Amino acid sequence: MKIKLIDVAEVIRSKNSGPYELTFDIILRDWEIFQLFCDKQLIGKELIAQLYNIPQDKVINVIEFKPAKAIKATIERPIASGELGETDVYGAQQHAPLLGLEFEI
Repeated sequence: MKIKLIDVAEVIRSKNSGPYELTFDIILRDWEIFQLFCDKQLIGKELIAQLYNIPQDKVINVIEFKPAKAIKATIERPIASGELGETDVYGAQQHAPLLGLEFEI
């Protein structure tokens, strides 16, 4: 059975975590889905590195945040916020690669 992240997540967003990091928040709709994602470790450093075409060592962390039924991932920004050539000062438009994720469960 396949599930799409956009069908089971209440929120999928990105934002700055300081000028040199981006954080992605995936807040899942219910506890069963959250537990499934955690148990199967569906979202990890390897997946985030692949999605953003970065080396795995540029993925700072991927954590499960139980109080919010959330999975949070943080990566190094390829260009610092506000630096010349940077196109998303707030980091709010970087979650798009997550929207197409599907998982076989």
